[in-house]
Amino acid sequence: MATRVLMVCLGNICRSPLAEGIFRHLSIGKGFEVDSAGTVNYHTGAAPDRRSIEVAAKNGIDISTQKARQLTTHDIADYDHILVMDEDNLKNAQALCISAEQREKISLLTSASGHGATQVTDPYYGNKKDFENVFELVHDCCKSWLAKHT
Repeated sequence: MATRVLMVCLGNICRSPLAEGIFRHLSIGKGFEVDSAGTVNYHTGAAPDRRSIEVAAKNGIDISTQKARQLTTHDIADYDHILVMDEDNLKNAQALCISAEQREKISLLTSASGHGATQVTDPYYGNKKDFENVFELVHDCCKSWLAKHT
C-alpha cells in the first residue's frame, strides 16, 4: 500500500501544485501517492497558475492537468502525511482535525529541510523570479523529506 502525501497551500494554484508535481517526479517507484489541495475554495476546478506551470515545465515537470480543490476533513483522515507551505495553512489544516493523531500528520514542508526557510512564501503577487525561488525551495524540501522517509 502506498504512503499517501498531500501538499497544501492557500488556493491550490501556485505552491501546492508545484509541490505535488515535484514530489511525484522525485518519488517515482518509491511507493508514494501524492495530491494537493488548498485551505480555501477560491480557485476550485482551476488549473495551476500559468507561472507555476511554466517553472515546472522548465524543470521537466508537467503540472498542467492538475485542478485546484479544497482541503477536506476526509483528506485529514485519509492521508498519511499532510505537508503545508506556511504557518497560516498549518493552522487552517489543523482546525479540521478531530484528534491529536490527525494533527500529528500535518507539518510544514520546510521542517524536513536544512534549507533554513521556515515556510514557502506565496508567490502569487510576485514575479517569475519568485516562482523560480519557490520551485527551488520546494524541490529541496521534497528531496529532504523523501530522504528522511524512504
